Formats: sequence, C-alpha cells, structure tokens
Amino acid sequence: MIDKRKTSYIEALKDVSDGSSILIGGFGVAGEPKYLIEALINHGAASLTLISNNAGAGDEGIAKLIKCGRVSKIICSFPRSSNSHAFQRAYESKSIQLEVIPQGTLAERIRAAGAGIGGFYVRTSVGTVLGQGKEIREINGIEYVFEQPLSADFALVHAFKSDRWGNLQFNKTARNFGPIMAMAASVTIVEFEHFAKLGSISPENIMTPGIFVDRIVQIEEGSR
Repeated sequence: MIDKRKTSYIEALKDVSDGSSILIGGFGVAGEPKYLIEALINHGAASLTLISNNAGAGDEGIAKLIKCGRVSKIICSFPRSSNSHAFQRAYESKSIQLEVIPQGTLAERIRAAGAGIGGFYVRTSVGTVLGQGKEIREINGIEYVFEQPLSADFALVHAFKSDRWGNLQFNKTARNFGPIMAMAASVTIVEFEHFAKLGSISPENIMTPGIFVDRIVQIEEGSR
C-alpha cells in the first residue's frame, strides 16, 4: 500500500545535508511552507542554496532561515520586499550570495527542469547585466538569451489538501510555484492542511499528481 505520510517534519527532512539545494514554494508568504522551514532550522543543515520567488520577510520562514545563517546563496526574483531586513543584513555583510532571475524566467527554468526540457530562449534580460555571459541567438531578427533548466535536491511545498499518494490541491496563489517546484526536485516534501481519502479528489482538481511527491506531513489543526 502506497502511503507517503510521515509522522514528523524531522523524519521527512532526514536526508537534507549541508550544501543541499532547496526549492521553496510560495508566492510571498502565501503558500510558504513555514512548518517545514522551521523544522529545517531545527534540523541544522547549513550552507544551503535556496531557490524561491523572494528572499523572505519579517522574522519567519525563509527570512528566519537566512537570519540563522543557514543560507549561503539564494536564487530569487524579489530579494528586497516589504520588511526583508534579514536578507538585507546578510547581503550587506557579504554572508550570502544572490542570483536574481526575472520572475517569468525563474518559473520557466524550474518548469523546464521538471519537464525534461534542455533550455529555452527568451527576450527578457537581453542587453542587461542579467544576460551577460549567456548565449545570445537571433531569431527572426530579434535577439534572445538562452536560459538553462533549474532543478534542486529538494523541494519544500505547502499544499491545501493531499491524499496518501501525495496528490495535491493548492489554495489560490500558493499554486504559483508549488506544482512546478514539485516536478523539478529530486525529493519533494510537502506540508498539507487537510487529508483526503484516496479517490475523493476529482482528477480534474489534482494540481500536482502524486508521482511528483515523495513525502507528506499533515499540519496539526491547532497550529494552522
């Protein structure tokens, strides 16, 4: 019987090691897997490379992970947002590296990794610092930059609902990066709010099939 549920976050994160690369889902704080991130801090892994839409805000989630000194590099679209003081301090002290990728390009690079696509050409970043050192190709008289797939060792994702096979539903903008990140990691770990009996989620409403999910942990009702 396939059952991907784990009894604890630490059990789900047991093989994350120093130097791991991690895709972290969420659109800002919407859909950020804050319980998995908190467990990752307690786990103790360091020198991590994070791939996310942003560099965190406030003192929780990604921001707390950075504040604790566990992140050596972050790849994101929005390193500076409202109350992103943890990243700013780390960057100013040169304790963290930054790679900025335009949001659409970031999403497509992650999707390409999950879909087995070897790369793609895009107009974004042509003639800018972000396009320097990359292959440029002219297509129909227009210059394009070649972008490579972006994968990671692990993906940490927050879902609204899951069955024991790991078939997932997301809530609103939490869906923006969750499905493509689940596809692009060697190991996908999911925290979810509501458990569904197998077969109770209509196939038309499954946003990430369980084949892309390795481990799931249900969030305790009192902590949501």
